[in-house]
Amino acid sequence: MSRIGNKLIHIPEGLNVTIGEGFVDIKGKFGEDKIAFDSKVLGVEINDGILKVTRANDTKSVKAMHGTIRALIQNACTGCHEGFVKKLAIIGIGYRAEMKGKDVVLYVGYSHPVTISPMDGVTIKVIDTKSKDINCFIEVSGSDKFKVGQVAAQIREIRKPEPYQGKGIRYVGENVLRKEGKRAGKK
Repeated sequence: MSRIGNKLIHIPEGLNVTIGEGFVDIKGKFGEDKIAFDSKVLGVEINDGILKVTRANDTKSVKAMHGTIRALIQNACTGCHEGFVKKLAIIGIGYRAEMKGKDVVLYVGYSHPVTISPMDGVTIKVIDTKSKDINCFIEVSGSDKFKVGQVAAQIREIRKPEPYQGKGIRYVGENVLRKEGKRAGKK
């Protein structure tokens, strides 16, 4: 059984954490976040720069909520202090991306360009490369882990990597299984 809820959260310097009735407010150099929780069954306390989440009873639903709220607070602290980054690579002949204001425009083999707008608090950056394999990188960053992951998934969904030639948009470090093409049969 997981013991995620019992782990302590170390609050780094420069991060302002305020506990209210039913919420934790976190402010840092990369943004701010507010995590709501049920104050009847969970408690949050800070002692000497260490945040601890406690629970009132040991029912299954309260245990699950305990671990979830602790993980959400940890992610909010990390995001507001350091930020989250997802990097994608565009691979394929003629595939490219460019910025238009805050939006990214993708040219990935369709008859029309595809425009993706970021969510609030998320920034997108296109980095051109001189590599012959990778056309460019797209860097998605922000303080909210969910929003960064969602925007990166929306961009990847436009043209998923295909297994025969390897073309498409993929996460940096993602392993795409390649398949062998058809062969002529023996006569």
